[in-house]
Amino acid sequence: MSMFLNTLTPKFYVALTGTSSLISGLILIFEWWYFRKYGTSFIEQVSVSHLRPLLGGVDNNSSNNSNSSNGDSDSNRQSVSECKVWRNPLNLFRGAEYNRYTWVTGREPLTYYDMNLSAQDHQTFFTCDSDHLRPADAIMQKAWRERNPQARISAAHEALEINECATAYILLAEEEATTIAEAEKLFKQALKAGDGCYRRSQQLQHHGSQYEAQHRRDTNVLVYIKRRLAMCARRLGRTREAVKMMRDLMKEFPLLSMFNIHENLLEALLELQAYADVQAVLAKYDDISLPKSATICYTAALLKARAVSDKFSPEAASRRGLSTAEMNAVEAIHRAVEFNPHVPKYLLEMKSLILPPEHILKRGDSEAIAYAFFHLAHWKRVEGALNLLHSFRMIPYPLEKGHLFYPYPICTETADRELLPSFHEVSVYPKKELPFFILFTAGLCSFTAMLALLTHQFPELMGVFAKAFLSTLFAPLNFVMEKVESILPSSLWHQLTRI
Repeated sequence: MSMFLNTLTPKFYVALTGTSSLISGLILIFEWWYFRKYGTSFIEQVSVSHLRPLLGGVDNNSSNNSNSSNGDSDSNRQSVSECKVWRNPLNLFRGAEYNRYTWVTGREPLTYYDMNLSAQDHQTFFTCDSDHLRPADAIMQKAWRERNPQARISAAHEALEINECATAYILLAEEEATTIAEAEKLFKQALKAGDGCYRRSQQLQHHGSQYEAQHRRDTNVLVYIKRRLAMCARRLGRTREAVKMMRDLMKEFPLLSMFNIHENLLEALLELQAYADVQAVLAKYDDISLPKSATICYTAALLKARAVSDKFSPEAASRRGLSTAEMNAVEAIHRAVEFNPHVPKYLLEMKSLILPPEHILKRGDSEAIAYAFFHLAHWKRVEGALNLLHSFRMIPYPLEKGHLFYPYPICTETADRELLPSFHEVSVYPKKELPFFILFTAGLCSFTAMLALLTHQFPELMGVFAKAFLSTLFAPLNFVMEKVESILPSSLWHQLTRI
């Protein structure tokens, strides 16, 4: 070995390091291209798909692939429904809250896409085909389509000059009022006008399709007004009054679940710390047949965590095991984090909050912001709940295939970027992190390139270092060989070396 090392010239080391650097660089380029195209490492995929079965490993993807092939259409249909944009049940008031933020910071908290969705909602809920028969409603029908806020406000005032129009008061309360108290005053005027229209249309709803559509519109207007009045009371600190208004509204219109009034009720009850009432609401709406939300899942987790969080210790739990209550809390948090993995970052204040948008994407960053904006205080109020949640901050990454829910939809990032303002860094899940083999190849390429450069610049010195390194590397082997030579008879060792 020493004779072989002594015969190597510096040119050999230059060629060796240069070739190694070139090969590792080519591997790095190919790995990076494959990762950008397919989202995974080629070396990793080959080792998992081909080498592991040969070595007796179990491929967990086979069962998942068979299940996904059998229910491919159902999964696709669920993904489409999961990426549906929903009206935010806790959306703020444009004039009293969103505009105030703009005045202070100079930033626009709402995107054009979000406001355009709201305009479509307004036209759906607050207009009908018979509006052209009533001058004030005809003006408001045009106002809801108007993009300019001042033009909408002017149209609302023009409609009020003609008649007491409930939708005109709604628009002024939402966009012109600069305080919640002003908005509440306008909504009370809207309630008076809207209640009269609702009673008149209720008597005529069975006289034809036109009257039925008008009654449906008046019902939507009345529900919206009462809901916003309850939210005004909640903002102004009259929480018990808000809870009563929400309960009465849900009893009066039990079929209008599209407004998700129960989410407003849950938030108000948590503020009152009426946890038994919260549990009763969850028992009704946290059903397998009903769509889930971050509010439902995380509120259920908060209640389960509340029972054990004040005395929970990870060290003690690891020694004695989890009790039944602790296991229930862990499973509830596990379910919540799997449903929306973005929420813990905001609840643990690892990421700054912004004003929630008017529309949210379930399981997306927009829903996480909307939930944490109002519920962070409730989690802080329960001693130890955030400490228990903190141990789950890294949970989402092994859950990409979905265990309790359908696999996480891939369309959330695009929709969230449309819903959230540009100054907010959108939380992306599952985030494509660089695989180990790409990082390893990049490090290997950099190291060999540095060696090639040093060998080219200082061939003699690097040759000495290389010989010393190789001599040290092979020293144990030489020691073993010498011991074997001393133990075995010389004639036997001669025969072995000849073989």
